[in-house]
Amino acid sequence: KGELRLQSLTFDDAGMYQCIAENTHGIIYANAELKIVASPPTFELNPMKKKILAAKGGRVIIECKPKAAPKPKFSWSKGTELLVNGSRIRIWDDGSLEIINVTKLDEGRYTCFAENNRGKANSTGVLEMTEATRITLAPLNVDVTVGENATMQCIASHDPTLDLTFIWSLNGFVIDFEKEHEHYERNVMV
Repeated sequence: KGELRLQSLTFDDAGMYQCIAENTHGIIYANAELKIVASPPTFELNPMKKKILAAKGGRVIIECKPKAAPKPKFSWSKGTELLVNGSRIRIWDDGSLEIINVTKLDEGRYTCFAENNRGKANSTGVLEMTEATRITLAPLNVDVTVGENATMQCIASHDPTLDLTFIWSLNGFVIDFEKEHEHYERNVMV
């Protein structure tokens, strides 16, 4: 294939590499630079969200994405308690923390720790629980004669601290009420 593989890179491997391909008709060259990157973890460019919201009984993923080379090892704590993988909590390979079946007890300060052979860093955010959004009145099946109008209702309960948006779709495609205003009309009742 004309492939060059380098393993266990060191800074001495950095530099300009040249591939030469030749046959009876001639010879061609291609150049590429290999830069070796090594840095301790830093959250400067991508800190953890300061406030993370999770729906009661739902699932939340808290991202931890520091810049680091080589890839760091990750650990998490809630307050002073070190977290480990369990039935509801999982630390992903990319550093993200997943919590399922969120309860009020899951609220608190979460810290992600990242460490590689160059150093370590951490970033903290606060998880807050919100009431889950629920559809309390779902649209019903409607039989309508061609040419007549049809009305469908959808009512939902939600956490009062959050905004609520209703999105309607037809056969899996979202209805654009602005483009299709002659056919569809949205009535929002407070």
